[in-house]
Amino acid sequence: MYRVAHVIPTLVRGGAEKQLVLLATGLREVSFEPEVIVLTQSGPYERQLREAGVPVHVVGKRSKVDPLSLGRLVRVLRRGNYDIVQTWLFAANCYGRVAAWRARVRAIVATERCCDWWKSPAHFWMDRQLARITAKIVANSRGVAEFYREQVGIPAEKITVIPNAVELPENLTFVDRAALRRSLGLPPDSFVVGFVGRLWPQKRVSDLIWACDIVRNIRPEIRLLVVGEGPLRAELQQYAVDVGMGERTVFTGERDDVWQLLQAMDVFVLPSAFEGMPNALMEAMAAGLPVICTDIPGSRELIQHDSTGLLVPVGNRAEIARAIRRVMDEPELRKTLGERGRRFVLDHYSRKKMISQYVALYRSLLESSGPAIAVPERSAPAVRKLRGRQPAPGAIRAALL
Repeated sequence: MYRVAHVIPTLVRGGAEKQLVLLATGLREVSFEPEVIVLTQSGPYERQLREAGVPVHVVGKRSKVDPLSLGRLVRVLRRGNYDIVQTWLFAANCYGRVAAWRARVRAIVATERCCDWWKSPAHFWMDRQLARITAKIVANSRGVAEFYREQVGIPAEKITVIPNAVELPENLTFVDRAALRRSLGLPPDSFVVGFVGRLWPQKRVSDLIWACDIVRNIRPEIRLLVVGEGPLRAELQQYAVDVGMGERTVFTGERDDVWQLLQAMDVFVLPSAFEGMPNALMEAMAAGLPVICTDIPGSRELIQHDSTGLLVPVGNRAEIARAIRRVMDEPELRKTLGERGRRFVLDHYSRKKMISQYVALYRSLLESSGPAIAVPERSAPAVRKLRGRQPAPGAIRAALL
């Protein structure tokens, strides 16, 4: 029985954290021994992991650059005698891979969850150097794989694609839609546009607010339901007031009943600038909602325009408004998009399929005749082009900050 440690910065509610929980709890069902190591702080998902029998360890990293926490992580990995260490998100990809290498873990697997346009050249440099001690880098979509090959310069042979999974909750209950809307302050007969996600610049929620305001001038029954928390919440609330959507927009904050809240919506819109393979979009589709999203890598793999959803250009508020108006005006389109989208994600992105792909990857790394970790003899052309000189220590520290 193989022992697998998953290293992640926190266990707060987020897309990567949700996928880790789906994977770790599923690995127990196929005779693996998964454990989760949290770098900084735990969160709501710890309870779910422990209830499923997955041990959770918290390292307690106190600052962005914390060499002492790296030493603690190395000791945890040595004591655990793990066969595989899999890291999630940038901080864990850095600390976790270095610690696993020092602890002489047999195979190191990193995961990249997004087309990370926010990264600086120093981030890219660290990604390339750490790839040398990594057996495989898992991208959750073809778009993310392409980004890390072409923009970052990771050799193609290092990268494999294992998409995210979506799973309907076992205890999902169908609620009284009118009563749910009243509890949220939404008129029962309104047309509700929904968004679920972190409120920060990547998501471009202001585009959605503006688009809804355009539609409001023609269809005053429109309402906007924004589910999620983040640093832009106060700014977005004020923006909604400024453009005339204040009384028609409900911000719920962070909620743990998202599956129920989806039942209050008529259409789901994700206006992001970049994504990996968005959990919120997959869940909205699984719930049978018609969806509108920006035409970006990751999301584009889920949406066939006019079949499983509608695609709009990034930042084009008028096109978002036209798509919303179209869904409002065409009930048959709403029904068709919802049914096809639900069938597509449940057929192609099941938890069982994702787990089987990870199991196959783990076994191929551990049961191969050669070493699980291979340092490539030469860099890909993109690596040579992007490498340049090593960033100054200050740039590296800034990247970690």
